[in-house]
Amino acid sequence: MEDTRLEKPGFKEALRFWIKLGWISFGGTAGHIAIMHDFLVGQKKWMSNSRFFHALSICMLLPGPEAQQLAIYIGWQLHGKKGGLAAGILFVIPSVLILLILSVIYVSYGSLPWIYAMFNGLKPAVIAIIIIALFKVGQKSLRGLLHYLIAGLAFICIFFFNISLLLIIAGSIAIAIVIQYLKPDLLHGKSKIKSEELQEEKGYYINSLSVEPDHDFKIRTFIKQLSIFLLLWLIPIGLFYFIAGEFIFWKQLTLFFTQAAFMTIGGSYTVLPYVAQFAVAKLAWLSKMQMVDGFALAETTPGPLIIVVGFVGFMAGFNHFQGSLLMGSLALLVTVFYTFLPCFLFIFVGGPLIGKSHGNETIGGVLKLVTAAVVGVILNLTLFLGKDVIFPGGVTLQHLDLIALAWVAVSLFLSLKFELNVVYLILLSLLFGLIRYYIG
Repeated sequence: MEDTRLEKPGFKEALRFWIKLGWISFGGTAGHIAIMHDFLVGQKKWMSNSRFFHALSICMLLPGPEAQQLAIYIGWQLHGKKGGLAAGILFVIPSVLILLILSVIYVSYGSLPWIYAMFNGLKPAVIAIIIIALFKVGQKSLRGLLHYLIAGLAFICIFFFNISLLLIIAGSIAIAIVIQYLKPDLLHGKSKIKSEELQEEKGYYINSLSVEPDHDFKIRTFIKQLSIFLLLWLIPIGLFYFIAGEFIFWKQLTLFFTQAAFMTIGGSYTVLPYVAQFAVAKLAWLSKMQMVDGFALAETTPGPLIIVVGFVGFMAGFNHFQGSLLMGSLALLVTVFYTFLPCFLFIFVGGPLIGKSHGNETIGGVLKLVTAAVVGVILNLTLFLGKDVIFPGGVTLQHLDLIALAWVAVSLFLSLKFELNVVYLILLSLLFGLIRYYIG
């Protein structure tokens, strides 16, 4: 078969996107998926739709933030290890810097109304971004009645019964296995669809025919990667042992967030309750109200919501060292380092397995149902966040925020009709929030 793929994108061009993504990736996982899918699949055709969602589905089964792991995987696919490192590191650096600044402001001056007003102006635009993501993801991933049923079932489970994302994914996998055993044709679809999809794949740089950068799983490579990970893990805690005082605190901080990174599966929404319970109730690093404030601060930053652990680390260091901004800042950086370090290990070690599993019909069928369930989860996120933005005082007509609703409509219009760049939409929305604050 003739290979008509696009030429390999230059590393500098990809680097510019990873830098931009770190600053504009608002809206949680759904927002991250929307931006990456629109640019990498829709605009640049660097990765086909099937490869994108196959990788996303597997990343959702791994511990840690799935959107960052997806970025690492795509960066690794495009430019090897350096591409994966660049994508993963640049994905979180902007949110770390912004959260550090906001944390210092929080403990020094309390909440600044105009800062929150700016990001309140951004929230309607984020809702618009998520709505567009819902439409695009649904259009690409819902390919039959079964997929629509799974998406609807996932939405019902999470919206009405508050069932965790992890259980929804596990349920989708279980349903897929049963269908594979009873009626496999229903899971895989007809050969005509497969043929059409294969033809479409040929227009992308990374497609179903692509070979992984390191396509063979080798024990020697695994041991080398694991050794590098362990060395990176030991360096900071070793320095604290020999240089810093209060080693017990730093050891506790390190072990807790390493454990959180490895033991919590299902993304930010499973990590955060675990962190909140232990950090507040058992370790007493911060108060319950400070934890709530931390969620609010994290929501105003780009990047994954799990970045709120940085605020937890900041408050732990700040409170433990009697109000030291320096120790609080250092604790924030240590927390982020140990929370996100395992993500690189998971992808670099498991990346070849992700690629090899793409051609497997059974795994592919199972993961397509997982992706369909994700559509239902994104719909729930759209309504969950949209409700608080458009009806801030409760879902009644008297609490309807017409200005926020209008800005959602304006954002949709600018994005769909004029294809306004997300960066400009975000800047415009921040200005809108500031103007609204001073006028009203």
